[in-house]
Parts: sequence; C-alpha cells; structure tokens
Amino acid sequence: MNDSSWGAPPQAGYWGPSDQGPVQGAAPAGPAYDAPEAQQTRPMPIVPDGPAVPRYGDDQDDDRGAARLSGPLFRDETPQARPYGTVPENPEPMPDAPQPAPQPQKKSAGRDLGAAIGVGVGLGAVIIASLFVVKAAFVGVIVVAVVVGLWELTSRLQERKEIKAPLVPLAVGGAAMVVAGYVRGAEGAWVAMALTALAVLVWRMTEPPEGYLKDVTAGVFAAFYVPFLATFVAMMLTADDGPWRVLTFLLLTVVSDTGAYAVGWRFGKHKLAPRISPGKTREGLLGAVSFAMVAGALCMQFLIDDGTWWQGLLLGLAVAVSATLGDLGESMIKRDLGIKDMGTLLPGHGGIMDRLDSLLPTAPVVWLLLVVFVGSG
Repeated sequence: MNDSSWGAPPQAGYWGPSDQGPVQGAAPAGPAYDAPEAQQTRPMPIVPDGPAVPRYGDDQDDDRGAARLSGPLFRDETPQARPYGTVPENPEPMPDAPQPAPQPQKKSAGRDLGAAIGVGVGLGAVIIASLFVVKAAFVGVIVVAVVVGLWELTSRLQERKEIKAPLVPLAVGGAAMVVAGYVRGAEGAWVAMALTALAVLVWRMTEPPEGYLKDVTAGVFAAFYVPFLATFVAMMLTADDGPWRVLTFLLLTVVSDTGAYAVGWRFGKHKLAPRISPGKTREGLLGAVSFAMVAGALCMQFLIDDGTWWQGLLLGLAVAVSATLGDLGESMIKRDLGIKDMGTLLPGHGGIMDRLDSLLPTAPVVWLLLVVFVGSG
C-alpha cells in the first residue's frame, strides 16, 4: 500500500522497511508546513460564519481573518475575570469628592504684640522719667543703649562673618563720644570719633595680621553707625527745651514706624523694597509720612519753643523718610548676615539694635532741622 495515499509527506528520518536508508523522494527535513508543496492530511472543518466575539481587552480584529463562534473556540480564549485590585486600561474617572472651602487666612503681625507693647511701655517710662527729672540721667540711658547695641552688632559679625571688630575700644570710645557730644557739642563728638577709630586700629594690632583690614573696617563702621549717630540725641538735650526736642524726636520716629506698620498691614499690596525687606510696602510708607507729618505739626506747634505747624509738616516728612531708610539699612545688614533679629534682649522687639535702627539715622536729621527752624537754643 502506498503511504502517499494519506496525503502525508514523508517525514525526515523515516526509514523504509528494509532499514537501508531513507526512502527515495522523501521531502527534506523540517516541519510539515515548511514545505510549500505539502498537503494537509485532514482538512479543517468549516466554521459557520457568525459574529466574532473578542476576548477581554481585544480591540482589533483577528489577523488571520478566521471567523469565530459565539463562544470561545479554545480553552485559553475564555474571558477571565480581572483579579481583585486590577485597574482597567481606560478606567472611568471617578467624580471628585467635594472639598471643603478654604478658610481665609488672617494676617499675622509676625511678633508677640503683647510682649512688644509691654516692653515699649516700660522703655517709654524709663525714658520719660530720666528725660524730665535729670538730663544727665538720660545721657546714661543713651550710653547703655550704645554699649549694648555695639555688643549685639559685633557679636553677630563674629558669629556670621567671622569679623572680629574689637568691642572694648568701641564700647569705651562710644561712651566717651556720647558724653563729649553732650558736654562739647559737635566738635567734641568728632574728636571722640577720631580717637575711637584710632583705638580700634591699635587694639587690633595685638592679634595676628590675618583679617586685620576687614576687622578694623568693621570696627570703624560700628563706631560711626551706633555711638556717633546717637551723639546727636545728646546734643539735642543741651538746648533749653532739650527734653522736649528729644521727646519730639522720639515721638515722631515711633509714630512713623506705627503708621507704616498699621497702614501696611491693613492695606499694603505693593512692595517697597522686596529684595531688602519684603514686609515693607509703598502703602506703609505713605502711612508713615501721613502719621509723622500730623504728629510733627502738633509737636512743633505745642512742644517746641518758637515752632510752627508748617515746620512740623516738613520735620515729619523728613523723619518718615530717614526712619524708613534706617530700617532698610539695618534690614540690609541682617539680610547679609542671614539673621532675623540682632538680639533677643527685648521680647517682642528683638535686640536693642532692632529698636535703634530707625532712631540712629533720624537723630542727625531732627537735630539739624531743629537748629535751622528754631536755633540751637
């Protein structure tokens, strides 16, 4: 019987009955479907046409074009349920859960107002008592403020920048500067300033030369910034109405700061100097000018001998500008040092230097304008 009657091609390695070699005419080795001339031994049954049922996840037609029955043809085509926790390829978006409405945030003052007010009232009482009882006592208050301010400034310079401005000659020279200004006026203040700078240069020579230039430069700057500017307060005190001049100076500076804070906190939107002090606004500056001008008119009219209201308007304007510049100047120093406050001696205020920042540059402005308006007294 001929094996080819089944229609199956001879397989590779098939040996005839005689086991003497492969049958003549056998197809080359390989699977049956590799041979282009091969014929199927059993034709596949014709599947009736019907709608193809895609498997789960199929989104394209069968590449072979074979029709399928209404059910799966093979076991592995049975749709399987998705395991628990499986996310489908195109999940339907879930509706967003209702979010609570954001609560409006209240503006913060940034400091403990209770402590700040308490300390301010206490300092005011000390100043008023020393100012109107004995003038020399107020000079002592200025000296103490100067020495503490120098200590804060030099300590921060050494901590943050490793600048060793000598404190001893600065403190001694600063105290002498204030006393000389009260006793000898501007001439005595300038002489004491020169001697203090010389003392700083000599004192620093006792240490190694490394960093000498930056240390003495910082020392001379500190001598000018703190005690020399404070000397103008002592010089104001020497006039016949000296206590009232000093009180006017203090009131205008405090009122300017208060007006800037109140108006800026309530209405401030446009930054004044964001790179130096982000909290200050143009609206706050307008508040400082307005408050200080009104207070200046009242002080010059009722507190200063021979003073008039229009002089007070000019004085208040000058105080608002100088106080703002002084505040920005110290903010620049603190930003360079990377600190918020110069000290922690005054709760709610920071350090002494944080209260002197507006007063120090305003002192020579007020002294000069008062001399121009009503004389040295």
